[in-house]
Amino acid sequence: MANEQVFLDERGVSVSNSRMMYDGQTYAMSGITSVKSFEKKPSRILPIILIIMGLVVIATGGGAIVVGLLFISGGIAAWFLMKPEYSVVLTSSSGEAKAYTSKDKGFVLKIIGAVNEAIVHRG
Repeated sequence: MANEQVFLDERGVSVSNSRMMYDGQTYAMSGITSVKSFEKKPSRILPIILIIMGLVVIATGGGAIVVGLLFISGGIAAWFLMKPEYSVVLTSSSGEAKAYTSKDKGFVLKIIGAVNEAIVHRG
């Protein structure tokens, strides 16, 4: 496009005043009315189960204290290693679409900023 202005072109994501492209999908800026982020927090069920199992093993006594501590340690480690997922959500007249998802909140916010600039500058 002759007057296409690119606001972002990183990690396979391209945002210009006329379109957003990612992973073979193209979204026309002319149809996008707004953009927002969405955060999906990870399920903490597995770490909780591991911690409970560790406490149960320790409570039963015997020589299994080390095993119980391993379960508890694993549960705590899993809890802190789980990261939320962030999505770029585009809104148009036909509804909302998750255009990009990542655990990198900074990059998701960078895409949202670029889409906002593109909406303002679209032709």
